[in-house]
Amino acid sequence: MIAVVVHGGAGDIAAERHRRAADGCAVAAAAGFAVLAAGGRALDAVQAAVRVLEDDPEFNAGTGAALTRDGTVELDAAIMDGAGRAVGAIAAVPDLRAPIELARAVLDDGEHVLLAGPAAWRFAAEHGIVPVPTATLITERARARWQAESERRAGAPGRSATVEGGTVGAVAIDVHGHVAAATSTGGTSYKRAGRVGDTPLPGCGTWADDAGGAASATGDGEAIIRATLCRAMVDRLASGEDPDLAATAVLAELARCGGRGGVIAVDRRGGVVVAHSSVTMAFAAVVDDGAGPCRAAGVSTTGTCLTALLAT
Repeated sequence: MIAVVVHGGAGDIAAERHRRAADGCAVAAAAGFAVLAAGGRALDAVQAAVRVLEDDPEFNAGTGAALTRDGTVELDAAIMDGAGRAVGAIAAVPDLRAPIELARAVLDDGEHVLLAGPAAWRFAAEHGIVPVPTATLITERARARWQAESERRAGAPGRSATVEGGTVGAVAIDVHGHVAAATSTGGTSYKRAGRVGDTPLPGCGTWADDAGGAASATGDGEAIIRATLCRAMVDRLASGEDPDLAATAVLAELARCGGRGGVIAVDRRGGVVVAHSSVTMAFAAVVDDGAGPCRAAGVSTTGTCLTALLAT
């Protein structure tokens, strides 16, 4: 059994963007599956899938990332190997085109788990990763979101009224039974500079453990942190809980923490799930149980679990 599942963010994705978001997720899932089909590692598969999404301006990671209230771009990312729980993560790093590559460098280096802020560029330089001009990462859609939020807060100060989605993530299981997860984001539009969300925090937005499975989350970041959502999801899978039931339970806990969002996961037997409590969630998956690959992609507006979609 090999499988890869990706998400393109939970939130309120405008209807005119549904096809582009679904297509982008499908391309990313195909990239990850190609690694698995060639006998590659789950860790490399999730990195490959997320890199595709970071380069797609439809999403909020790398190119197209949300802007801070200062009009700058700060990126978060994490990647985790279920074999030994090796983790690499970066937070609030500016002007980074491929956040997941820097997170992977942190994992492979092994000295630390999480590097944050502009100082992370000293480590990045040692690994041949260089910053790009901020303007090359900013899209008109991201600028318009920033402007709209700026004007909204001028009239009614407070948190953003909606989460549009766009954080990206991937989970996979390889032919050897190892799992991995990766997540990448620009965070919330109009966030304070220096804000760190759930994505790079192990157990919150990203978690993988061969004993249970792998999960990647998206949605209201502060609430996901309070729920330690992905660790809770994988722990439930480790106990043998059905993936659909486990996802329902952790999203209920997320609601108790005051948030909405979504989660994708794969368990140690290759069972997969996509679930969300947000208005929409973009996703795609490719699963091969030995009978040939089965594919699914779209923008879910009902919270339907992927296991049901793959069965139809």
